[in-house]
Amino acid sequence: MPNFTLDVDADGIALVTWDTPGRSMNVISMEVIGELVALVEKVATDAAIKGAVITSGKDAFCGGADLTMLERMAAMYAGMMKNEGAEAAAGFVFDESRKLSQLYRRIETSGKPWVCALNGTAMGGGFELALACHQRIAAENPKTRVGLPEIKIGLFPGAGGTQRIARMMQPADALQFLLKGDQLSVDRAKNAKLIDAVVPAADLVKAAKDWIKAGGKAVKPWDEKGFKLPGGMVYSKAGMMTFPAANAIYRRETYDNYPAARAILQVVYEGLQLDMDTALRVESRWFAKIVRSPEAASMIRSLFVSMQDLNKGARRPAKEAASSIKKIGVIGAGFMGAGIAQVSAAAGLQVVLIDRDQETADKGKAALHKALSDRVNKGRMKSAARDELLTFITPSADYATLKDCDLIIEAVFEDRKIKADVIAKVQAVIGDKAIFASNTSTLPITSLATEFKDQPRFIGIHFFSPVDRMMLVELILGKNTGDRALAVALDYVRAIRKTPIVVNDSRGFYTSRVVGTYIREGHLMLAEGVPAAMIENVGRMAGMPVGPLSLNDEVAVDLAWKILKATEADLGASAIDPRQKTLLEEMVEKRQRFGRKNGKGFYDYPASGPKKLWPGLAELQPTKLDPDTIDVQELKDRLLAMQALETARCFEEKVLTDVREADVGSILGFGFAPFSGGTLSYIDMMGAKKFVELCRRLEGKYGARFAPNKLLLDLADHNEGFYQRFAPPKKKEAA
Repeated sequence: MPNFTLDVDADGIALVTWDTPGRSMNVISMEVIGELVALVEKVATDAAIKGAVITSGKDAFCGGADLTMLERMAAMYAGMMKNEGAEAAAGFVFDESRKLSQLYRRIETSGKPWVCALNGTAMGGGFELALACHQRIAAENPKTRVGLPEIKIGLFPGAGGTQRIARMMQPADALQFLLKGDQLSVDRAKNAKLIDAVVPAADLVKAAKDWIKAGGKAVKPWDEKGFKLPGGMVYSKAGMMTFPAANAIYRRETYDNYPAARAILQVVYEGLQLDMDTALRVESRWFAKIVRSPEAASMIRSLFVSMQDLNKGARRPAKEAASSIKKIGVIGAGFMGAGIAQVSAAAGLQVVLIDRDQETADKGKAALHKALSDRVNKGRMKSAARDELLTFITPSADYATLKDCDLIIEAVFEDRKIKADVIAKVQAVIGDKAIFASNTSTLPITSLATEFKDQPRFIGIHFFSPVDRMMLVELILGKNTGDRALAVALDYVRAIRKTPIVVNDSRGFYTSRVVGTYIREGHLMLAEGVPAAMIENVGRMAGMPVGPLSLNDEVAVDLAWKILKATEADLGASAIDPRQKTLLEEMVEKRQRFGRKNGKGFYDYPASGPKKLWPGLAELQPTKLDPDTIDVQELKDRLLAMQALETARCFEEKVLTDVREADVGSILGFGFAPFSGGTLSYIDMMGAKKFVELCRRLEGKYGARFAPNKLLLDLADHNEGFYQRFAPPKKKEAA
């Protein structure tokens, strides 16, 4: 067995060590399942074996299932649907997807005690394996995490996780754990009774064996007569206080966009009224349904497979040698620059933080100290970790300190003259190998690069705010950016543990350009007379994290005004919508409402209490529509279709060249409806032909901004999707 070793000691206790060759982490594959089935039968049927301990030969226990299994199963399902019909295909998925659940149930009912010795992190199906064991003992390790995060990729725990968790915790706590997909430290997991004991790492296996030798039970509580659910019966007073409320919260948080979340509520509710074996069968039936849903397929592809590809360097120039980045320079010690310095220092890189004078540079580091201290005070960070991080950051006003930096990132104001001055000062002191990057969200990289003497070393690195929390980094290639600059930028993004996408230069690049259409559509709805609250609520109902007006407040209303004026100046009056111009001019020039930054935008921001929509918005609407006459679905379609359409235009114009980057970038960059898998997956899920029909309807009613582009029309004519025509390379080796 290549994945496992089995050693039986003199006491008759089997030690099963999981150590998949050629992988940094154990994952569950069909091969692993087959081997584990044989091991469980060996333990169950060999009279000389008294019990078993399962542990890992790696630093972590298990990262979960290899989700490419599900992709292969989906392909086989599609083939069976075509050749054998829907019933046979659905039966195949049900039988295949429940194999892991049946294996874990066999462990539970094998008659021999099993102990999971968790030497490190256990996620998804790996933690479900631990839950199926009769005892869970974890090694002391502050980095270890356990959890069931399947909900984050459109699935739910389908190997018994929903049923075991719901029998180990109060139902409200179980639902929260399953629906949030949280990762718990060993201490928190022990407090939640998901782990039975925590011991020093050196004593882990011994402690596990000792439990068996001391007479550890080979029967789970729910298989014993008289077992009582932790929260009582579903139809008890306590149950009726849990499930109706949980349903309301689910709808408030998801607007019923996530089939897997709904399934979790269903299987827990139904399962707790059944015996364990029947409950597991119910779970498997729902899992087989959800795994076939378009939402799950799209989310798995974008949020697991594609993101993994991008994080491993799918777009890295293969011929470029790995770069060794040790020291970087950050120009601009403001909020953005300090954030870049923070994530770089957290990755162990030396950072020189430059500003116009020493006092301003020191203020930037001091502000970072304060922000990190707030984390310390909330228990989210140790003071020693804060202090260590800050030692990596050296504030300075002397550009000469940049001379030995491998990468320099400017994060100064969006002003060409200021950036040109910074570029001149930097290139006067750095060597001929350092890469220069501009953190800009609006200014074209190609034109900025004309200020730099060696343009192949110039690239755009667009961070999102707040830098420490936003996981996406958009790399922008100017016309003359070289492969080495891209390779170094990708190596840097990987070092700071963020996800990169690579786009070609254009006005607004990709993310800013597309999110601008979402904000604009909100502005135009307001101008049409749609109530502001309705616009905001429909935005969230469509799957966006916030409404378009709220988002505009966050990025600054005056910035939207500046971008609109610049667009009009560069491209002419036909490039903007006069209704949006009128609205923004009124907001910014006449009312001085700049957004959250000055406490007043589309919302008011009181000193205490939550933000509230500004009542004066009604005064800015020349007409007011009756909300009861407005088609909510059409509003949702406008908000999502406009972003997807603009992404299709970016793809046609070669701003985007990889479907993975379009989808991952849209979800991580501006929160595009994650259940869809991203902007291009949204089109593919609907089908290009239906999407074009939708665009035509909206074009006829709302104008040319909804006109489908040539690429979309061609895909519709050929009945193709983006992932069919532009499929990414299979398992391309990352550098």
